[in-house]
Amino acid sequence: MPELKSRQVSQLPPLQAIRVFEAVARHLSFTKAAAELGMTQAAASYQIKLLEERVGAPLFLRRPRQIVLTEAGQRMAPAVSEAFALLGGAYAAARSGADGVLCVSTLLTFASNWLAQHLGSFQVAHPSLAVRLDTSNRLVDFAREDIDIAIRSGGGNWPGVEVHKLFNADFTPMLSPKLAATIGGVKEPADLLRLPILDPGDIWWRDWFIAAGLPVEELAKRPGSSMGAQAYEANAAIAGQGVAIVTAALFKAELADGRLIQPFDLVGDDGHAYWLVYPQARRNVPKIRAFREWILAEIAGQ
Repeated sequence: MPELKSRQVSQLPPLQAIRVFEAVARHLSFTKAAAELGMTQAAASYQIKLLEERVGAPLFLRRPRQIVLTEAGQRMAPAVSEAFALLGGAYAAARSGADGVLCVSTLLTFASNWLAQHLGSFQVAHPSLAVRLDTSNRLVDFAREDIDIAIRSGGGNWPGVEVHKLFNADFTPMLSPKLAATIGGVKEPADLLRLPILDPGDIWWRDWFIAAGLPVEELAKRPGSSMGAQAYEANAAIAGQGVAIVTAALFKAELADGRLIQPFDLVGDDGHAYWLVYPQARRNVPKIRAFREWILAEIAGQ
């Protein structure tokens, strides 16, 4: 049996060629794959040529401005991606099992307005597991980055990962009581037209205006400021700078203590939600399982 395993390993193509194939198949672009791997496009093409010679069949169809996987490439791509995920999982598990460091990639507002207010109970339950937060809007590459688990906002249909819905990413206008008082209170949606709108280019405002029966062309007349995160816009709203459109579930404390008010029950919903995400191959890693069980129970108890 050891001889058979040795023979199977020796029949594998060079790891570099497989690595390039996985990147090109994921991006469907030699240019993007080469940039990711820190090599030239010609070098990436050469590695694919070597691999195709070993396989004995083309793996990509080269078309003008586009490449697509052949049938052979389509058979290989999922298995290669899973293999890299398994390698990444084995490496991470070797570095730190149930203990060590749990690296969580999360959106800034979720980190500041939800995780920061709840994470203490997780740390009490798992005192030997340190949590490191990486706040970013980008989608992480679990196979290549030192990230164990992520919290994303979107439709939840990302390939190759396990997803658990946390709560809907719905949206509604919020403002400070003092700003509302400057016009005698906000009693109907049309009253918002008399106030500054924060980030009027946000698609959420357009959707909410349509649902409320307000003229969307009014948004284009407003200064096109953008702060890039709900937490920043909510802070501006608390300071009386304008009306923000945010997810109510992330601002329960601000609503409870009166720093913000939600003048209308009308809530927009574009089908997006907040999701817990991690690689399928790592679902049973102890520290990932511990965080998953904790956050799902914490959300359910709200």
